[in-house]
Amino acid sequence: MKISIFGTGYVGLVTGACLAEVGHEVICVDIDEEKIQGLNNGKMPIYEPGLEELVKKNVADKRLKFTLEHEHAILSTQLIFIAVGTPSAEDGSADLNHVMKVAKTIALHSHDKKILIIKSTVPIGTNDNVRALVKQIYKEEGKPNLDFDICSNPEFLKEGCAIEDFNRAERIIIGSNNKETEETMAQCYSPFTRKKQKLLIMSPRAAEMTKYAANAMLATKISFMNEMSRIAEKAGVDIEQVRHGIGSDSRIGYEFIYPGCGYGGSCFPKDVKALIKISQELNINSPLISSVDEVNTQQKLSLFYKLKQIMGNDISGKRIALWGLSFKPETDDMREAPSRVLMENIWQEKGIIQAYDPISMEECKNLYPEKKDLLYTSTPMEALCDAEILVICSEWKEFYHQDLEKIKSTLKRPIILDGRNIFDPQEMSNKGIEYYGIGRGLSLTL
Repeated sequence: MKISIFGTGYVGLVTGACLAEVGHEVICVDIDEEKIQGLNNGKMPIYEPGLEELVKKNVADKRLKFTLEHEHAILSTQLIFIAVGTPSAEDGSADLNHVMKVAKTIALHSHDKKILIIKSTVPIGTNDNVRALVKQIYKEEGKPNLDFDICSNPEFLKEGCAIEDFNRAERIIIGSNNKETEETMAQCYSPFTRKKQKLLIMSPRAAEMTKYAANAMLATKISFMNEMSRIAEKAGVDIEQVRHGIGSDSRIGYEFIYPGCGYGGSCFPKDVKALIKISQELNINSPLISSVDEVNTQQKLSLFYKLKQIMGNDISGKRIALWGLSFKPETDDMREAPSRVLMENIWQEKGIIQAYDPISMEECKNLYPEKKDLLYTSTPMEALCDAEILVICSEWKEFYHQDLEKIKSTLKRPIILDGRNIFDPQEMSNKGIEYYGIGRGLSLTL
């Protein structure tokens, strides 16, 4: 099938590469000339395991193209995915300006039947609003009888394993009230559903809400466990034992019940806020969802408060070693990352950061250019030199098996503040390292 995708961000790029890999002819469109030029030269704008190889392979096989020419992409394809960003507006709602601009562009340049597929995360009712916009433009442009349809097709990709998630999706949701569109979308996704029927057909509004509900549920599990970790600390309970105790219940499971220093990234924070705003607009009181966001905000500050307490409220001029800048491993994404909250608070107290991350340091330099109190190191151990304490913000695999004796001897003070609970408190104690985790170790005595 001939497909165009508007937006070469995280969702659009992964979607385009994976659809091209199964034989579709895909044109990815963006307004960012530097990004398109880079992609045509094999340079990825994001880090995602396996994505660079997949993109280069399908570009070489001429199934995947990148262009600034939106009109050509519209005219030469029937299926048009909208995969542009919907960032949080100041009031917490989803900003739909990019979605509406793309929809308007498609409507202005369409001359035959199109199916617009909204893959961006959008509020309930956006499908209806886009449909009304397209109809209005068709009428103004003198083509009121031109056939088109719109469906919702929300993405459920986890950064760090997005290609696996796309290729082996647990479900593929199609929000449509049109039988022909449903059949076309089923054909598009047929290579991904041969072993198991994964298509879930529902109304567009239900599809839009499903995306928000799914992310809010996962964020709720994280915030719940983080709140339990606070109770555990005050009660002198190891939260890891509690996690095993509740995770063994099949109704709960082990996924998303790891306590930590808060969730971040491009989805959970903005989608929870957007759902709160949607509830407010519907005059629905949603205290649970609001609490999820509030707990996460507090949890992101918890590392800083613990750091100050451990350091005797004296951070000024002190060097703090920081492992992990991205909001999670296997990505360079620092949007809403707990590390940013920690660093910005340390800087307010005149502290100095010595940071290491396997992938995200270039992204960090873009976010904090020419920051003199932010030093980057080439190895985890180098970050410890002259540092008072080590703080861990994301659980990259290489952090798990570092030489503990070397950590102890390199730090000025043998102290680890672990925001991801990657180490065992007893082992740290045996090594003579002061270890503070989230609901574990010496955090229970703070």
